[in-house]
Amino acid sequence: MIEEKKLLLDVDEKPEFCPGLLLSFQHIFAMFGATILVPILTGLPISVALIMSGVGTLIYHMITKSKVPVYLGSSFAFIGAMQIAMDELGGDVSASQTGIMIAGLTYVLIALIAAKFGTKWIDDLLPPIVIGPMIMVIGLGLSGSAVENAGLVSDAEWRTIVVALSTFLITAFVNTKATGFLRIIPFLIGITGGYIIALLLGVVDVTPILEANWFSFPELYLPFKTTLFNEYHFYFGPEAWAFLPLVLVTAAEHIGDHTVLSKITGRNFLKDPGLAATLTGDGVATFVSAFFGGPANTTYGENTGVVGLTRIASTSVIRNAAIIAIILSFFGKFTALLTTIPDAVIGGMSIILYGVIASNGLKVMIDEQIDFTKVRNLIITSAMLVIGLGGAVLDLGPLVLSGTALSAIVGVILNLILPQE
Repeated sequence: MIEEKKLLLDVDEKPEFCPGLLLSFQHIFAMFGATILVPILTGLPISVALIMSGVGTLIYHMITKSKVPVYLGSSFAFIGAMQIAMDELGGDVSASQTGIMIAGLTYVLIALIAAKFGTKWIDDLLPPIVIGPMIMVIGLGLSGSAVENAGLVSDAEWRTIVVALSTFLITAFVNTKATGFLRIIPFLIGITGGYIIALLLGVVDVTPILEANWFSFPELYLPFKTTLFNEYHFYFGPEAWAFLPLVLVTAAEHIGDHTVLSKITGRNFLKDPGLAATLTGDGVATFVSAFFGGPANTTYGENTGVVGLTRIASTSVIRNAAIIAIILSFFGKFTALLTTIPDAVIGGMSIILYGVIASNGLKVMIDEQIDFTKVRNLIITSAMLVIGLGGAVLDLGPLVLSGTALSAIVGVILNLILPQE
């Protein structure tokens, strides 16, 4: 558990302009690696992910009345579903964006039910024995792409392996040896170090940077035809509805992050502003992001880590960080720079990242002291891992369930029907 310490800046305190600006940059850099990784892996424009993370954060703070020190970034839980939805439609983002909007609205629905009936039903639906394996499936389900990008396959070029290995080791050493703020941004440092090595080995094509304008409008998507933005259409096929079960995963993540922030700040955010308000903020932010072509928004560990380490819980600092992200999305050469990051860099860093996600699922069960001498717990965990990682598909005609979503549903059902020992 995180021990409570005196905050340097409390939730409702505002720093002076210059220190506050530096603190905001510090916060956005800590979130940066995770926020840009999702569009890199899914093929969405990085500029859209940046602007919608900022806009989503501002929406969240408006709905929660700036009572919670949360920055919203791109959600990893939806990566697999987004990739599958895009592949099924030949690269069209329509199913992906519609599915994320459905998930955002479901968040709001859960918030309304929580406001009316309380939150105990959520704890009963998503106990640690379900949440733990669910998180493990998310991380391990992405491991194949990490290995492929890192060049750990037959006939791989030696430079790819060197870049991937360098990125991996830099990230690992920063994570284990660095102190202070550097330890909060190991993935950002790993990407930077790997990119420099890739440049030295001639792996990076800098042409997009040279050709990009200094300033350009983010590559937004809209569900109707315009002369300025990309177009998609609302799509309510099975690929879109497959996103719905993932809400179970992200809702559990949402509750966990807000619980930890409550311990850090000495405030109970699940009561004030309340889980209904925080879920609504997260859901509306996700819906708006998807409407404009961005990935799903979520609270995640980087935000909690920054607040916990720096003892800076000022929502003013975080709102300014959101504004900075919006401004950066208009710098064409900056977003072009991000598109030139080689697959090897992403692969080397993702080996750790996806592994950490999976390990966090294991940690949930350890922290809750799940007893695996009980056959019930073994059955739930085993079924979820095998179904989630074994490529299981359940074709129900209008709805096809697979991967994380199918695993989550199986876990919830088993937890409800298997008798307690």
